[in-house]
Amino acid sequence: MDNTTFEAKSTISGSMHAPLRHDSAHKHVTGTAEYIDDMPEPAGTLHAALGMADRAHADILAIDLAAVRAAPGVVTVITAADIPGINDIASTGQHDEPLLATDRIEFHGQPIFVVIGETRDQARRAARLAKIDYRDLPHWTDIDAALENDAPLVVKPMTLTRGDPKTEIDKAPLRIQGQMRIGGQEHFYLEGQIALAIPGEDEDITVWSSTQHPSEVQHMVSHVLGCANHAVTVNTRRMGGGFGGKETQGNLFACLAAVAAKKLNRAVKFRPDRDEDMAVTGKRHDFRVDYDLAFDEDGRIHAVDATYAARCGFSADLSGPVTDRALFHADSSYFYPHVHLTSKPLKTHTCSNTAFRGFGGPQGMLGGERFIEEIAYAVGKDPLDIRKLNFYGQPGSDRTLTPYHQEVEDNIILQLVEEMEASSDYRARRQAIVDFNENSPVIRKGIALTPVKFGISFTMTAYNQAGALVHIYQDGSIHLNHGGTEMGQGLYTKVAQVVADTFNVDIDRVKITATTTGKVPNTSATAASSGSDLNGMAAYDAARQLKERLIDFACRQFEVTSTEVEFLPNEVRFGEEIVPFDTLVRAAYYDRVQLSAAGFYKTPKIHWDRAAGKGRPFYYFAYGAACSEVSIDTLTGEYLVDRTDILHDVGKSLNPAIDIGQVEGAFVQGVGWLTTEELWWDAKGRLRTHAPSTYKIPLASDRPKIFNVKLADWSENREQTIGRSKAVGEPPFMLGISVFEAISMAVASIADYSVCPRLDAPATPERVLMAVERLKAM
Repeated sequence: MDNTTFEAKSTISGSMHAPLRHDSAHKHVTGTAEYIDDMPEPAGTLHAALGMADRAHADILAIDLAAVRAAPGVVTVITAADIPGINDIASTGQHDEPLLATDRIEFHGQPIFVVIGETRDQARRAARLAKIDYRDLPHWTDIDAALENDAPLVVKPMTLTRGDPKTEIDKAPLRIQGQMRIGGQEHFYLEGQIALAIPGEDEDITVWSSTQHPSEVQHMVSHVLGCANHAVTVNTRRMGGGFGGKETQGNLFACLAAVAAKKLNRAVKFRPDRDEDMAVTGKRHDFRVDYDLAFDEDGRIHAVDATYAARCGFSADLSGPVTDRALFHADSSYFYPHVHLTSKPLKTHTCSNTAFRGFGGPQGMLGGERFIEEIAYAVGKDPLDIRKLNFYGQPGSDRTLTPYHQEVEDNIILQLVEEMEASSDYRARRQAIVDFNENSPVIRKGIALTPVKFGISFTMTAYNQAGALVHIYQDGSIHLNHGGTEMGQGLYTKVAQVVADTFNVDIDRVKITATTTGKVPNTSATAASSGSDLNGMAAYDAARQLKERLIDFACRQFEVTSTEVEFLPNEVRFGEEIVPFDTLVRAAYYDRVQLSAAGFYKTPKIHWDRAAGKGRPFYYFAYGAACSEVSIDTLTGEYLVDRTDILHDVGKSLNPAIDIGQVEGAFVQGVGWLTTEELWWDAKGRLRTHAPSTYKIPLASDRPKIFNVKLADWSENREQTIGRSKAVGEPPFMLGISVFEAISMAVASIADYSVCPRLDAPATPERVLMAVERLKAM
């Protein structure tokens, strides 16, 4: 690939849709990108460490912290009694998540106290000296045990229904009932959770937090300190990865650092060890899907009845919207004429699970793809043919209504899939694989082409809003601030491109500044793939206001009409006269034109009634298709991804270079979720996969040996998004399902493709081997 394709040039103007490099890319590779742990510490900074429970479920009978307080370097110990405000950091307002436990332990590793020491090492060593007496209580850590113990639900479940599924299931020609287990996932961000709290005068406090949601950290800190929001300023320049794990999970560390900082009137930094981070913070929810499918001899779906039960952990956190989104995507890309879907958000004695890239959508979609696999093997057809047979129809047909009663108006899935089918040579390769498997006793191959249809918007309607602040200084340089956070995904670059494009100036003129609650208030989390959609439009609104003021000034100053004012690259034309952009700005300043503007955007058209299970929760859908080929060793269960082809829809890309990187990274992370990444708790409720030694994320060597990624450059968002682009953060994650389904085909070859393998996720080598052995025994 020609290097100039992705190289930013300082002379580029009007830079929206250009493949510019990430603004911090050179800093990432040289190690000069500054994260919170790289910041110079204020004089006298103290360090915090957690005191954690070693029971999964128990009453606390007595706590002796004398040895902790007497340990070398310990300045103080913080318990719930030291919290000046409310001992609660529940993000949904259910008051079910104490900052520090008091009398009841709900999961192994739950924080009970915090040690503040002169050094991090001293604080961590002291935290292990506590003597705590417990009375053990019954506990359960998985979905099956939760159901057996009639575990409560952490939030009210949701039901989606349309048509008459019960009647249609009973009278359909063919019927299958089954169950699938879908594992969770650790975020494994490279930069762990961290917070630095610096006290100010009166009630003021400044918190540097590695968070996707600075406004929520602000609210939670003010909540536990018992002060107003305006006393708390939260700053986030960048994160070393988030993936949803820093949407709510950073609250704990920021709040504890803030409580200690205000108590001691000294700066306090909180950086937990990786083991502690993984033990305390939430994961992707794992699910058990029980399904009842009705279909005909052609493989056309008549009705679906499915229950998605989820391990949610000890508190609600974001389990309500996560399990809701799982149901929203249980249809994957397929029309269900009659459908009944129900969620079961179960309480377990584990850390409270939380947001993770896709936010329940991947689990729902994987279940939907299992439905297709079941039907394909039952009728003896290529799963791709069953997929295409059941796709949503085009607008105007009677096959466009989702289970939540939203019309699919922008359907391009068939076009994507057929283009991928042709470009990947799917049919010929599949036949070649079938022929290969007939003559290969040990190595078996599989191939799968799977689609993606992912809804874009927060399902909580109020979160679909954003603000931005843009200043133009006298020298023509531009200061940009917005509510989105940068976690490596390139949001800052994309929004800067929007502003530069509006004024038709070089991207170098736009200064990207740290996200802070002190400049743009009441922001939503950078989540739900909405960062560019929301913040890009808010920044455009601010830049548009400033541009209109400059045009009005030019019309007065140069006696021209607005139609005669044209923004050229780094210059402005007024009739026959052309002046540099900075010259116009300086003249406007001396004419007392306001050169600062606050922008705002709220997503139109969306509405949702959860109780009724009806509405339009999504502004639009993003689509994609992936074709993956794998080889498995039937003696060991090990496998390789031989080739993957991807065609993904990002609308009219704001930045193709960044978007392709997002697609590649999301795919590999999705493959990790479905193959190597396995969470395991022992009988005592202890998370045993709590470090790189026991938890296996994909390596560079795990990428497909042949990896072809292309954006659907013919696509353009029919909705009025920024630049007619589409979200890219989460949708490509589900492209990894193609690898899982390809493994399934390779396993199915053992029984001549006559049975849908009982393969749960993650499809670790052990599970693959067990699935192979089950089919051999048939």
